[in-house]
Parts: sequence; C-alpha cells; structure tokens
Amino acid sequence: MKQSIMVNIVIRTLLALAAVSLFTFCFMPYLRRRILNTGNAVGMAASLLVLLYAVFMPKANAMIAAMWEKKAGKIFLGAIAAFLVTGIIIVIVESAFMISAANKKPPAGATVVILGCKVYDSGPSVMLRSRLDAAFEYLSDNPQSVCVLSGGQGPDEIVSEASCMYEYLVGKGIDPSRLYLENRSTSTRENLQFSKQIVDAEGLNPQLALVTNEFHEYRAFLIADGLGLEHYAVSATTPLWLFPTYYLRELFGIMYEWVF
Repeated sequence: MKQSIMVNIVIRTLLALAAVSLFTFCFMPYLRRRILNTGNAVGMAASLLVLLYAVFMPKANAMIAAMWEKKAGKIFLGAIAAFLVTGIIIVIVESAFMISAANKKPPAGATVVILGCKVYDSGPSVMLRSRLDAAFEYLSDNPQSVCVLSGGQGPDEIVSEASCMYEYLVGKGIDPSRLYLENRSTSTRENLQFSKQIVDAEGLNPQLALVTNEFHEYRAFLIADGLGLEHYAVSATTPLWLFPTYYLRELFGIMYEWVF
C-alpha cells in the first residue's frame, strides 16, 4: 500500500514538473518579446491541463473509472484516446520529416535563399540572425554562390526584412554584388514565389539552398515542391527558449499544408 502511494506521488510530481517546464518554455517568448502564437498558446493550455490532472489525479482517475462503467462513457473515452494516439502518430511523422528535410545538404555553389523573419528597431530578431549566420557560413564556404534575401516590411517593422538582411550580411563582409533583394513577400509561399522570379529573371543557379530554421525546412520544402523548385537546406539552429513555441506552431502549419 505504501509503495503504491509512493509511486502515485512520484508520477504526480513528474507530471507537474513536466507541465511547469513546458509552460515556462512557452511563456518565455511572450515574456521576453511579446511573442504569442498558436504554438505557445497551445503549449501553455496543454501544460495547464496536465498540471490540473497531476494535482487532482485521484479524483480525475475516479471520475474516469466511473465514466468507463457506462456505454456512453466508453465511447467518449475511446474517442479521446483515439484522438490522442492519432495526434502522437502525426507529431512523430511530422518530426521525422522535419529532421530529414533539415539535413538535406546543398551542393557547392547553390543559390542561397534566406526566408525572412521578424525585424525589430534594433535589428534582426534572434530567429532572423540565426538564419543570417547560417547563410553567412555557407556563402563564405562557397564564394561562387549568390544570395536572394526574401522578406517584405511588416506594419510594425521600420525596414523590410530583405533590407535588414542586406545590411547585416554586408556588415559581415559579404560582397553586395552577391545579394539580391526581394522585399515584397509576406509569407513563406510568397518568399519562394518571388525569389523564383528573381532566380529566373537573373539566370541564377536553379539549385536553391533554402535558409531557415531547422523546424521550418520541411514546410518550406512542401511549398517549394509545389513551385517545381530544386531545393536543399541550410538550417539555422533555433535558440532553446524559442524552440518549443515555434516547433508546436509548425506542427499545425505542416498539417495545413498537407490538407490545403
């Protein structure tokens, strides 16, 4: 009996710690940069549900047992279980595709396309800077490569993302003649559509090294496939405090691309 109580306490404690950890990671982007999107909203909601279950586990388990005694309860609980299992399978499959896409290395001399991201008054966001640093490394290793900087100007941005990227890379020593600005796009799809127009118009190498964060490469690949592009990945590493938020959001983004 005492052993059973101890096991119960350990399980509840681990669930509570996991819930608090997830909530902290999802809340941190909002706390630091007022970032609130589908990813951290869902993450915070899920973590609160898990925390409530951990706190009220005995009552919750008793309620579940009582529901299981009824036919309607069995159907309801079975539907929830099926939903959760399906969700877990989808997440595993999407994650496998993300990992595979992020590791599709480009050949030497590919045309680099940097997908834009948030710009602040002080300069590129942490996410955009990580992409720029990854692109800089590839451009430095491949002096024959040129680069398309793709990103328009949002309503709360003082310059276009393409202009911000241009200043950053030139400041790090990249020859301006290697850089092409695409400053109209407002989404990943437009990033690739408008960049393709530049590649075609300028006669650039059609082998494209798409520079974005590792979790985002697969969805970019899906869109690139639809545009008939030959694409590879130069993946930027996402800071840990941002990764859960954007990873969770990307899961929904990939499902949207699959369906629509």
